[in-house]
Amino acid sequence: MEHPVPRVVATEAAIALIDQIKARHGAIMFHQSGGCCDGSSPMCYPQGEFIIGDRDVKMGEIGGAPFYMSPSQFDYWQHTQLIIDAIPGRGGMFSLDNGTEQRFLTRSRVFTDAEHENRAPVSIGAAG
Repeated sequence: MEHPVPRVVATEAAIALIDQIKARHGAIMFHQSGGCCDGSSPMCYPQGEFIIGDRDVKMGEIGGAPFYMSPSQFDYWQHTQLIIDAIPGRGGMFSLDNGTEQRFLTRSRVFTDAEHENRAPVSIGAAG
C-alpha cells in the first residue's frame, strides 16, 4: 500500500514560522475552528492550553505540531488537503503567530480520486 496522502501539510514559510514559535513557546498545536474557505487562519496555541473537544478531528501534524479542526469545519473541508502557509500580516489575537509580523493562512486543494482513496486517517477528540 502506498503512503497515505496527508490531510494537512505546511509550506516552507509555515515550517519556518512554526520553528520560530516553538523556540519561543515550546510545544504548540493548531486548531481550525472557523472559516469555510481559502484564506482562513488556523489558531496556534501552546500545547495543552487549548481544550480539544470530544468531537474535534485531528487532521495530522505540521512541523511536529498536531492540527485539529472542529467537526463542522471537518464536514466542509474533508475532501480537501489543507495547505498551511505563512504570509506577512498580523495573527489572531490569541494565536501565537500574533506579534511575529506573519500569520498562518489556510489554503486547500481538492484530493484527486486516487488520493481520496488513500487519504490519511483522522482521529477524534483529544486522545487522537
